[in-house]
This record gives sequence, C-alpha cells and structure tokens, in this order.
Amino acid sequence: MKEQVAIILLAAGTSTRMRAAVQTVKYRGKPLLRHAAETALASGCRPVVVVLGASEDEVCRTLDSLEVEIVINERWADGMGSSIRTGLRALEGRLVSGVILGLADQPLITAEILMELVARHVESGKTIVASRYSGTVGVPVFFARRRFRMLAALKPSQGCKSLILANAWDAEFVECPEASADIGTPTDYASQSAR
Repeated sequence: MKEQVAIILLAAGTSTRMRAAVQTVKYRGKPLLRHAAETALASGCRPVVVVLGASEDEVCRTLDSLEVEIVINERWADGMGSSIRTGLRALEGRLVSGVILGLADQPLITAEILMELVARHVESGKTIVASRYSGTVGVPVFFARRRFRMLAALKPSQGCKSLILANAWDAEFVECPEASADIGTPTDYASQSAR
C-alpha cells in the first residue's frame, strides 16, 4: 500500500477580529472552511483531517457530505500548537509519509499549490517545505513524518513558524503570494469577496 501525505486543516479558533466564525463566512458562495476542505481533497492528499474547536456545531455543518475526518480540540483556546497536536494524534498509526498544515482562511490556496509542496519535498529531499510570502514563512507547509515529534512538542500557544526557521537548513521555500490573502477581518473579507 502506497504511503499518503495527509492534510491537517486548522480551524479551531474564534475569529474575534471577524466578529463571526470565519470558517462559516461565505467565499464564492461557499463557507470558507468548506472551500478549504474541497481544495485539500482535490489535491489527492489523504486523509484530510479538520481540527475544530470554537463554534464546533455551527462550523461542523459546513463540512456535511465531505470525505474529511473531523477531530475536536477541546483546548483550542490554548493556541495553534494545541490544534496541531490534536491533528497529529488523529494520524497516529496511519501510513502517512508527511503532512501539510493548512488554514481555513487562505481562500486563494489551490490544490496545485498543495501538490507543489509535496513535489518539492520529493525533489529536494528536505523534510520541511514552507510557503514564503509577505516577508515571512508559514502555512501551507509540508512536514515529513520524521518531523512529527518536533511538531507535537510545540508549546500550545506556538504556531509552526519557529520550527520552520529553526530548521531552515533542512527546509525548502516556495514563493506563495496567495498565502498572504487571509480573511481575518471584515475588511479582508470585503477585499477577497470583490475578487
């Protein structure tokens, strides 16, 4: 059986700046989280694990009929690191060679971009392939299985950027301006909806 690359969509936060559950906000007629999940599925990666937390019931309904695995981070308020750990736990014992971490609020990310992260890992042999945009690095990002332990050791309040930078010697960076278009505020939403 061929090893797969999994995707973990981190969608547990409260979206306080948006004044609504950003995961349920419509983008091109669909809730943002559903759009992100469909994009993840279109990449061919499996399984697609969606980590929920705040507004769990409301957000969960946006994923009806999709072939995704939903896990709940009861400690979502502790931060992104706790959601990453929750997603990784869902992959324990699974035959996956790596994982892509993604967010629900980056609507310009395409299946092709996700596939490129995996392709660059295969070509370069690097255990981390991160997106580079707006003067920083981050998600979506690929981590090979040998990096799972380091990911799981992140502090609950940490994202994965510190891990990427600390291991830059073993990382490949992909220019990804699409990743800079996130929807965190009503102004962001108005800007992206106009596209």
